[in-house]
Amino acid sequence: MLSPTFLSKSYFAFCIFLGSIVVASAQGNSRSIVDTSDKPIVFAPGVVSSPFEEVAATFTPDGNTVYFAQGTISMEICYSKRVGGQWEKPHVAAFSGIWGDWDPFLSPDGRQIYFVSNRPLDTTGENKLKRSTHLWYADRIDSNNWSEPHCLKDSFNMDGIGNYAPTISRSKDLCFYSPRRDKSGKGKSFFAKWMVDHYGEPKPLMLNGNEEVSDPYLAPDESYIIFVSGNDLYISYRHGDTWGAGEKFGSQINDGSSNYDPTVSPDGKMLYFTSTRIKGYYKRDPKSLPLDYDALSKEMNGIFNGKGNIFMIPIHLPG
Repeated sequence: MLSPTFLSKSYFAFCIFLGSIVVASAQGNSRSIVDTSDKPIVFAPGVVSSPFEEVAATFTPDGNTVYFAQGTISMEICYSKRVGGQWEKPHVAAFSGIWGDWDPFLSPDGRQIYFVSNRPLDTTGENKLKRSTHLWYADRIDSNNWSEPHCLKDSFNMDGIGNYAPTISRSKDLCFYSPRRDKSGKGKSFFAKWMVDHYGEPKPLMLNGNEEVSDPYLAPDESYIIFVSGNDLYISYRHGDTWGAGEKFGSQINDGSSNYDPTVSPDGKMLYFTSTRIKGYYKRDPKSLPLDYDALSKEMNGIFNGKGNIFMIPIHLPG
């Protein structure tokens, strides 16, 4: 017969072993999403990523055209094509360039582009920008041409509160960010079901407790949502009719910098996001200090000057 002391020690050892399996499993799951050996790199430096602010990269299904927003006085939607493996000089999209337009998102089939704008709701009336932002979309006509933009006519898009960061699944279900819609004072993102000819009532996405959830990216099959809370990126997986608690990405992505506007490539293999990070990418040379004005101008006109750049890193997701 085994002694109580032996049984107690054996049980304690088993608990430690079981705990190590759980920890190893969790760490393995983290590594399976983003390899710890990988480091984000700047997307299309000097072409798309520039000394100015760039946000919300979104790609055509073949991955050879990227739309994004860029600007100083006002953000505008631009696009660049990849030819011979190289990204070409961007152009302003035909439907943009007058009003403030940003947060573009291409539908998974590439037939619509959704975006945020402060343009007037009725272009035949008073030609003044709106103080609040609304969600708009345009239909693809051909390779680079789009229809006149249409404002989503659902009631949640017409209340003057302000909506941002639209993202659409294959089923046309919609997620978006609306910082002042909830009276709690915490900015929330919302999920609205497509009901054949209109959207149902938006429901808040409680993915990180009561913390703010912004800039959602909804997977085409709705199996996960990548979102921002604070300055960090999280992922939440679908469980039945809802999504589980967000899991924070590792330090190679969440390095303390401001990160926002996540999206995933059409093939599901690359995570894109905008970040203001500088550490690890640019450092002043102590031997060259103090800077003269030429050196200061060079620094200010460099990519790593504190403005948001689009970064990319390989990602491994289930399915």
